[in-house]
Amino acid sequence: RCCPPRLPLLAAARQLAQDIAEKIQERNRCQRSGESSAKVNVAIRSSLQSLREKIEELRELLLRAVSTRQVTQLEGDRRQNLVDELLTRHRQLEASYRNEGPEPDVTRSSLMAGGVKRGISNPWLLEESEETRGLGFDELRQQQRRIIEEQDAGLDALSSIISRQKQMGQEIGNELDEQNEIIDDLTNLVENTDDRLRNQTRHVKMVDKKSASCG
Repeated sequence: RCCPPRLPLLAAARQLAQDIAEKIQERNRCQRSGESSAKVNVAIRSSLQSLREKIEELRELLLRAVSTRQVTQLEGDRRQNLVDELLTRHRQLEASYRNEGPEPDVTRSSLMAGGVKRGISNPWLLEESEETRGLGFDELRQQQRRIIEEQDAGLDALSSIISRQKQMGQEIGNELDEQNEIIDDLTNLVENTDDRLRNQTRHVKMVDKKSASCG
């Protein structure tokens, strides 16, 4: 099986960080002894830029894997922590290069500490969860597929509920329209009845007035 591109890229970035730390120590020795350190400084600047590019590439690979659901959220968070550690290491090396921080330790890097303590060469497998421990690549892929299918089923159920609620809302709206039409008809009927009552009242008053004058 071919190795995912992120693994050799991460290993290369970690090794590059280690090489930069060694070059900074070499530069500092040259400065203390009065020797020229121009060539070493040029190499350090180039390596720092290369390390930054590798970190950005790792970040893009991680973003693509999370957005396409190639990894779970927990796995994505763990890999993000590894990228953050690389970024921190890059900032420390830059500060050391500018003589603004302590001299980098090439024998006990904070970036390498996790793998050394646990004796694990693959940093992507640190703190593996109980759900994935002992599973092969095909089994992990099947598990990932099941998780995605469960998420899709949940989204389908949610979509069905939203559709029913939308239908109920439309039915309620139609019922309100019918009720409004009935209310409008009643209002017109009451107004017509009121007009007839006023006309009859005026007619009765006229008859009463005529009766009184004739008497």
